[in-house]
This record gives sequence, C-alpha cells and structure tokens, in this order.
Amino acid sequence: MPARYFPALFVILWASGFIGARYAMPYMEPFYFLTVRFAIAGAILGLWVALAGNHWPGKRSALHAVIAGCLIHGAYLGAAFWAIHNGLPAGMSALVVGLQPLITALIAGVVLRESIQRRHLAGLAVGSIGVAMVLWPKLAISAGGITPATVSAAIFSVVAISIGTVWQKRFVRNIDLKAGTSLQYLGAAVLTGIFSLLLETHTVIWSGELVFAMFWLVFVLSIGAVLLLMLLINQGAVSKVASLFYLVPGVTALMAYALFGETLTPFQLVGMFIATLGVALSTGQARSASTLSQ
Repeated sequence: MPARYFPALFVILWASGFIGARYAMPYMEPFYFLTVRFAIAGAILGLWVALAGNHWPGKRSALHAVIAGCLIHGAYLGAAFWAIHNGLPAGMSALVVGLQPLITALIAGVVLRESIQRRHLAGLAVGSIGVAMVLWPKLAISAGGITPATVSAAIFSVVAISIGTVWQKRFVRNIDLKAGTSLQYLGAAVLTGIFSLLLETHTVIWSGELVFAMFWLVFVLSIGAVLLLMLLINQGAVSKVASLFYLVPGVTALMAYALFGETLTPFQLVGMFIATLGVALSTGQARSASTLSQ
C-alpha cells in the first residue's frame, strides 16, 4: 500500500478501537482485559524481534520506551476503557479524545519548540466549548453513563496520550520499531496489571464478542495501528501527526451509530460541529508549521 494512504488507514483502525472496547467491556473488566491484551501483543512483537534478528535498545532508550508505553497505552487506554466500562458511549469517548491534537500541539510547542500561534489557542477554546455542549445535557444522567467520573477519566486519557506522544517523539528515536513497541507494551502491562490487582475481581464471561474484540484489538490495533502510529510519529512533526485524531470522533460516531444505535440530540450535534470547527482552526497551522513530511 502506498505510504500516502497510511494516515487514512490509521484513522479507520484507531476509530475501531473504541468499538472494540464497547464489545469487550460487558464481559471482562477493563484493566484485566488490557493487561492480557498488552501481554499478548508484547510477546508477539518480542518474538518477531527475535526471529528477525533485530537489536533491542540500550537501557536508557528501553526505559524511555517503557515510560512512553505507560502513557500512550497504559494510562490512555486504561482510563478510556474504564470510562466505557462504566457506561460512557463509545462515540462520546472518541469525541473527548478528539481534543488530543490540540493538547499535543500545545505540549509539543513547549517541549519540542514546534511552532504554536494564536490559532492553536483559539482552536482549543472553541473545541472545549463544543465538547462542553455535547456533554452538558447528559452529565446528570448517570444511567446514560455520562457522569463527571467517566468524563474525567476520558479527559485524563487524552492528556496521557498527548504527553506520551511528545515523549515518544523526544526520547524514543532511532530504535527498532518492533522492539520499542514491545517494550512499550511491557510497561503498559505492568501499569494496568497493578490496577487490575488492586481494583478488580478478574471475572471473565466468555463470549464470541469478547474473543473477537481481543483478537481485533491485539492484532489490528495493538500491532497494526500502533506500529503505524509510531512510524508516523518518527517520520513527521508531532503536531502534524496528531492532526489525524481530528477525524477519529466522526468516524467512531458513524461506527457507533451503525453498530449500537448511539445518537446525539440536535443541541449536541451543534456542539460536535463547534468542536470540529475548533480543531479545524489548528489544522492548517499545524500543517504550515511542520517542516517534515508525513
């Protein structure tokens, strides 16, 4: 497949992750599910590294890869899956995570000195208003799963992946992609494993949906999409790569509507449009500021 199609493929695969979480969460607790998922994906990639004869990174680079994994995978997915497990709709979770490009661009501007202008700040403000409009009508409806706790978890997840993306760009460079990602999953598995031991019962209700979700999320997301993300981060400016996440909420909403019948009220649809407008304000700037090709 030509490299120019990689961004579009990544968006579709990443959006499907929220759908996979929705399928799995009724049957297995979130941190336990993620620990198993990360362990399987990390083992597969580690075996791949061994069979291919690739080199593992040194101690310092390995540590940075583990830290990036704790943020990008462990903290991000742990919080997102917990929110979905506790009733937050998949489309709503994706919408909150849709603010990730703006947050990442701001962090990258400070840490990596990527260009940030008023467009980024305006986009963050407008996008936040739109997200608030989408969430506000249902914040008090605990039965709908949209509560302060689940929304806070979703916000925490987006901050975690934003910091992790910048960490990946800053410290995890020039190492084998498979080896680095395998180490990331090791760190993520340890993090989610600790939370699973402390908070969960490890009850599993076996079903076809659970098996399908585990297969999809391990092979398509944890290996396919994440390797693609790491490749895109290594090849492009962080703010430019993060702009791909602008498209995730809309794609996820379409999937959630088709599969689960998730809908939004007219007021919330207006909020989604405003949120999209907010992130669009920074799209052009992120691209013009970038000096690297994606």
